[in-house]
Amino acid sequence: MSSSQQDNATTDYDIAIIGGAMVGSVLALGLVQLTERKLKIALIEAVAPSDEHPGFDARSIALAHHTIKSLKEIGVWSNIENLGTPINHIHISDRGNFGMTQLNAGELNVDYMGQVVELAQVGQQLYKALQQSAVNLFCPNSITELTATPEHHKLTLNSGQQITAKLVVAADGVNSVVRQQLKLEQQVIDFNQSAIIANIACEQEHQNRAWERFTNTGPLALLPMRPENQQNRLSLVWALSPETTNEWMSLPKSEFLSKLQHAFGFRAGQFIDLGERFSYPLKLSYMPRPIHHRCVFVGNAAQTLHPIAGQGFNLGMRDILALIKVISRQSNGADVGSSSVTHGYLKLREQDRSNTINRIEFLVRGFSNDLWPMAITRNLSLRLLSYLPPLKAPIAKAAMGYTTA
Repeated sequence: MSSSQQDNATTDYDIAIIGGAMVGSVLALGLVQLTERKLKIALIEAVAPSDEHPGFDARSIALAHHTIKSLKEIGVWSNIENLGTPINHIHISDRGNFGMTQLNAGELNVDYMGQVVELAQVGQQLYKALQQSAVNLFCPNSITELTATPEHHKLTLNSGQQITAKLVVAADGVNSVVRQQLKLEQQVIDFNQSAIIANIACEQEHQNRAWERFTNTGPLALLPMRPENQQNRLSLVWALSPETTNEWMSLPKSEFLSKLQHAFGFRAGQFIDLGERFSYPLKLSYMPRPIHHRCVFVGNAAQTLHPIAGQGFNLGMRDILALIKVISRQSNGADVGSSSVTHGYLKLREQDRSNTINRIEFLVRGFSNDLWPMAITRNLSLRLLSYLPPLKAPIAKAAMGYTTA
């Protein structure tokens, strides 16, 4: 990787990726690998490697089985595979009710259903890989102006540099600067929830189990993590009302752990310690049409999901794969920013995006509703899944990131 910061001369690129968090970094590395370095790629990232990156924060994420398979195919998984904790078993339940089901990797004939990684650690490894790649990194840098011409986009950076790109890929998150520059539509659904995330120390080993539990305060998930300082660890994501979130963020550790234990129960054993808590509002935001002239949107720039099913990055990963597939089909010397590329990407993504967004919205509303008809329906559904394997199969495949779209 070269850091192109030396002069203000315009430099021509095939592709400029805006945003160097997980989606942008993986896309850059995948394109370099699969196009055999034939494309000139720029990656523009506002946050210096030495600073705390909001895209590589304290969260842990579950990479679905399909995502890991795809990361292997594009040559990126080897950079982070030693960071993962396998999920072999998922337990789903509704607190205080009879609804419960379980998903098991062995029953699905796979080694694991997914793996949990800590974003901060992933960010360090991906940056090292970028340093050794053919990607030209502009960092710390950001775009201040985006000007379209028939042949390319001209990007003006806050350093004063100007570059051109035949294709701009916006991977710059939910508050995408690219989208704002182009004045494109974004639809937002406010769930009136916030998430508290934290690492939890537990007295017993997690045995590679993940838990999804629906409670009267809001859905919560516990993901298995690698031990640290001889402590068994779980990653918590708990969706709560904004008022409850504000109150519980400032509770003493012991009180917060007591509330978590009461809501979750003792299936994972006694919770004994709590790391730093973070919170963020939960909204569904998406672009109805994540393309523009010589521009495509991927990951959270295209859609940001509620974390209830852990599908946010996994959906973004499918964005990446679709884009790489379309670009790889182009013959040598072909225009990577042509309408055949942008519309080809849109065609590959429409059904999967729509299905996943609708499914997540249904889950959020269905499992955050305590009215008795809804509660009975969801508990019967969970119980039926336990007794009717054919009904469970598509749920398990969706959890592993596989789609029929």
